Amino acid sequence: MNPLTPLLLDPVLGHTAAATLGALLILGGVSKLREQEVFRDALANYALLPQSLVGFTARALPMGEVLAGVLLLPVATRSVGAVLAVALLALVTAAIAINLARGRRQIDCGCGGASHTPLSGGLIARNTVLALLAVAAALPMQAREIVWLDYVAIGFATHFLLGLYLSANQLLSNHPRLIELRTLP
Repeated sequence: MNPLTPLLLDPVLGHTAAATLGALLILGGVSKLREQEVFRDALANYALLPQSLVGFTARALPMGEVLAGVLLLPVATRSVGAVLAVALLALVTAAIAINLARGRRQIDCGCGGASHTPLSGGLIARNTVLALLAVAAALPMQAREIVWLDYVAIGFATHFLLGLYLSANQLLSNHPRLIELRTLP
């Protein structure tokens, strides 16, 4: 037995991490590409880019998300997809942190979706967890045969994590309104 075997990730965990993050990046990127004007406005609200670069970035960033998501799915390109995903997450997390430091909490994160999600530390925490998923997806996996039950486990675990992500996003979106309700006389 290889002494490093305990340090290798079980394939179910690696494939689940890759499938979850891949799906989130593809869906998020496609959503932003479909709602190009909304995402462009959200990006402009961050006030970090010259106006001349906002339009280009509003197209390039979601295309990078989709590319990272697609690259995460096959094992052969997973490490490249993970590096791209971490780079994109670091970039958007830095933009969030800069605006939080400026006191600009009320602008929309531009994450996609129908609801307005203001900037918060919760978004930084969420992106950190997503970056950890990318790292987990890129870790070396144990060499073992994957059986049908593994595929079932990957499917259920991926759906669970996607549901958890959607729930967390909804909570982040609703948090400011919940604070307002608590402070009503």
